[in-house]
Amino acid sequence: MDREITITEGVTVKDLSEKLGVKARDLIRRLLDMGVLATINQNLDPSLAEQVAQSFGARTRVVSFEEETVEQVETTEAPEKRVPRAPVVTVMGHVDHGKTSLLDAIRETNVTAQEAGGITQHIGAYAVTINSRNIVFLDTPGHEAFTRMRARGAKVTDVVILVVAADDGVMPQTIEAINHARAAKVPILVAINKVDKPGALPERVKKQLSDLGLVAEDWGGDTVMVEVSAKQRTNIQLLLEMILLVADIQDLKANPARAANGTVLEAKLDRGRGPVCTVLVQNGTLRVGDSFLVGAVFGKVRALLDDHSRPVEEAPPATPVEVLGLASLPQAGDAFQVVPDPTKGKQIALYREGKLREQSLSKSSRLTLEQLHDQMKAGAIKELPIVLKADVQGSVEVLAESLTKLGDERVKTKVIHAGVGAITISDVLLASASNSIIIGFNVRPERKASELAQQEEVEIRLHTVIYEIMDEIKKAMLGLLEPTYRETTVGKAEVRQTFRVAKVGTVAGSVVAEGRFTSGSAVRLLRDNVVIYSGRISSLRRFKDDVSEVKSGLECGIALENYNDIKAGDVIEAFVSERIATAALA
Repeated sequence: MDREITITEGVTVKDLSEKLGVKARDLIRRLLDMGVLATINQNLDPSLAEQVAQSFGARTRVVSFEEETVEQVETTEAPEKRVPRAPVVTVMGHVDHGKTSLLDAIRETNVTAQEAGGITQHIGAYAVTINSRNIVFLDTPGHEAFTRMRARGAKVTDVVILVVAADDGVMPQTIEAINHARAAKVPILVAINKVDKPGALPERVKKQLSDLGLVAEDWGGDTVMVEVSAKQRTNIQLLLEMILLVADIQDLKANPARAANGTVLEAKLDRGRGPVCTVLVQNGTLRVGDSFLVGAVFGKVRALLDDHSRPVEEAPPATPVEVLGLASLPQAGDAFQVVPDPTKGKQIALYREGKLREQSLSKSSRLTLEQLHDQMKAGAIKELPIVLKADVQGSVEVLAESLTKLGDERVKTKVIHAGVGAITISDVLLASASNSIIIGFNVRPERKASELAQQEEVEIRLHTVIYEIMDEIKKAMLGLLEPTYRETTVGKAEVRQTFRVAKVGTVAGSVVAEGRFTSGSAVRLLRDNVVIYSGRISSLRRFKDDVSEVKSGLECGIALENYNDIKAGDVIEAFVSERIATAALA
């Protein structure tokens, strides 16, 4: 095989014959020999196209339609056509550390005084001007949107501003934001906010951040840190100048003369205008009348609206615009590509639609501990990423340290995020984006997180004994996982008030919120989603009578075996354990 050809997903017989330099009828004949009846305009699966190409003595490299279009443009593009573009910035940080106030301060300092940019909440992005240069701020709703986009392979952010309050210091969400930014390989610029407050200790914040690997420049590191006050409008100008400086190091350039490509920031169904999506144009210029492909959706630009909802004829690089003219709704994070050949664009959209339908019917491709040994043997995995949640900080530190030490030259464990408290939606999204396994120690997933984990097919392993976690990971690596026990929640009850009953102890007056409770069933007592007791029901009553079962919506009294510390607001969870045989790992 002396040559390599590049093919896209859904390549047609005609396209493949042209790339191979053979007649279409010879290709159709070869397919027929392989038992495939195809017409000249039929889309081929990449694996089938690869087999056919090999039979004609050629290797194949499969890329997406967007990647091929970008490659074709870049090979013919003259370097001098590329001009500097505006940096795209996302603001992240802990709740109540002043993210919104900082954005408001930036807007008022740079926008209100002059009509150089604007902010409109529905478009999700806006631009400010400083020293005759633009900076685009993404109004993303925190880590979830950031991770969802990265899960779909979209890198829209050039710089992340991490906002940390000087009087509060590094908090759990701050660490989460650092992990998300690092996973996306985006440079971090720290804004130490609220320096005007009496209890402000910026040096303490720098110390805490240096422990997390973000060392300030004045401490000999390479992380830019700016002390600001959003309330007093202190150092806002300096912060913007530093953003430009960090962006200049990255040498951000784009070519306005080429066909546009970008990323969908958000999409919605508007009653008057139909499907509308907000696109950040990353390269090229998007114009009214352009045909485009976005995910499995094909369309033609009917109208473009800027961040003031004013109609515009074109959008140059690093410009957020609303696009009208879609056939249906794309997903946030999908790649947006202008296509010179509308027929080809429609073909790819139809092919992707079919593939999405197939995927929704097919099984999960997510990594599970049962599959780990097989993938190690195949050399497909060198690292086992883990998202770790525990009930207290001490357990988090011990577990993170112990898990990091596990592994050998074939596979290493890597804790990509460790935190205290219940398993949240954000944890599941991070695990989904990085194909990780979630390990919970003495904590439970929130209800929505549990539902999302099933939907995204992310594996959650819950434990109450530290050595069992180590044991399980070691056995997974060796392919010796024993039959596991899957827990199924059969009922949840909310404790409304408690009573002291002689010879019985504390009885929880509860309402069964979902499922059912049976006498003697295995239960857990949860307080703020943290497990504080595991055992069995010693007494189940309706009014004054002992009953064998209580169903959803009914009130009952529940007493737990050898446990009396029950409080109003606690949740009692009934569950059963089912033994599941492990898949054969030879």
